[in-house]
Amino acid sequence: MSIANAHPSLEYLLVAAVGMGGTFLATPVARAIALTWKAVAKPRDRDVHAVATPRLGGVAIFAGFALALFTAGQLPNLRDAFTKNGPEMSWIVIAAGIICLIGALDDRYELDSLTKLAGQVLATGIMVTRGGVQLALIYIPGYGTLVLSRDLAIPVTILLTVLAINAVNFIDGLDGLAAGVTAIGAAGFFVFGYHLAQDNRIQVAAAPMLIAAALVGVCLGFLPHNFWPARIFMGDSGSMLVGLLLSAAATTATTYADPQTFDGAVGSLPLALPLLALAVFAIPFIDLVLAVFRRVGHGQSPFTPDKRHLHHRLLALGHSHRRAVLLMYFWAAWGAFGCTAFSVFHADTVLVAILAGGFVVGLLLLVKPRRRRRGPEPSSAAPPAGPSAAPSAAPSEEAAVPVSATVAGGSGPLGAQAPDVLSPPGPNGVTASAPAAPSRSTGRVSGS
Repeated sequence: MSIANAHPSLEYLLVAAVGMGGTFLATPVARAIALTWKAVAKPRDRDVHAVATPRLGGVAIFAGFALALFTAGQLPNLRDAFTKNGPEMSWIVIAAGIICLIGALDDRYELDSLTKLAGQVLATGIMVTRGGVQLALIYIPGYGTLVLSRDLAIPVTILLTVLAINAVNFIDGLDGLAAGVTAIGAAGFFVFGYHLAQDNRIQVAAAPMLIAAALVGVCLGFLPHNFWPARIFMGDSGSMLVGLLLSAAATTATTYADPQTFDGAVGSLPLALPLLALAVFAIPFIDLVLAVFRRVGHGQSPFTPDKRHLHHRLLALGHSHRRAVLLMYFWAAWGAFGCTAFSVFHADTVLVAILAGGFVVGLLLLVKPRRRRRGPEPSSAAPPAGPSAAPSAAPSEEAAVPVSATVAGGSGPLGAQAPDVLSPPGPNGVTASAPAAPSRSTGRVSGS
């Protein structure tokens, strides 16, 4: 089969594969640059990792995404997303590059919160005004489709996108968590867009499907380097980037849609779009809202770092680092694909039963962590009872394999402090304890 006669689905698959391969190959380069430039996350009191680990993973993700979109522009069926009625993909790439650059500077120099917020608004503003990515309509059950004017759509889209950027950054606290949750959410948007295309709405679905396919690919390409134990973190250069792109994938589904078409859609199709967006962003936004209320309630700034994020609570319940991440994957998939299934099959009894069963299973896995085996997990050191005060040399930045924080006893109150975690042996063979608290964020606007 020639490329010209290829089915569009195969072209989307090719775009995802190019993004995945490009990111996978670019990540070791980004890691080497991070070590040379000293963009390294050194362990702090509130961090999970116990060994200095390079950041700048977002640079590799951006390279893979740009390569994926360049490939899409050369394919006959996907070229319409660039040339016909739709967002300006080149401006989306430019906006992605700007926010990746702001994040890379933060990965190295730890920018203040206002500077990062200004960079987020700048990048988002370019994507919205020049790229044409705007939330043009919202379906309200019982009312119909609410059409937003351009003067209202621009600020609303900028606000929601900045919230999405920071929400995704808030969950970037465990190895592989942000990349995996983003890949799952983007996959949900792709399936929903594919359903729109099958329902003769290809002009509406082309742009979100392309962005989502590329985003799925780059996240999957980054995960082998970032899953526990991570050799590189995506950093703010990555978390802000994928938050921007995930928001773009959600928003472009409404930008060029015909309101009358959505009003006349059959079943739950128009309702599924806002629900899907809420489901995809549910975990990041819940974490963001809880953090803001928690901190403000204690008289603190909303940007003050703490150790009470959702993933920290899973660790405090006794889940291992890897298991906590997989549980977050499960809930992200349950929400994203559950809403997508409703858009395809409507309120089918079998579907409701399956989702209800999955909900129960997820709760059981959540509240009853697997009993820990005696001894440390692979590549991690479990602390003995009592504090340790033996001196040790600082770990090398090249040895970027983090040591997972665990909670003694396998259970405890939510938000409990994790005990000390042993660092790898120093040159003299002596180990030292390093306090570990499950967070690696900076505590500024897009940090936790």
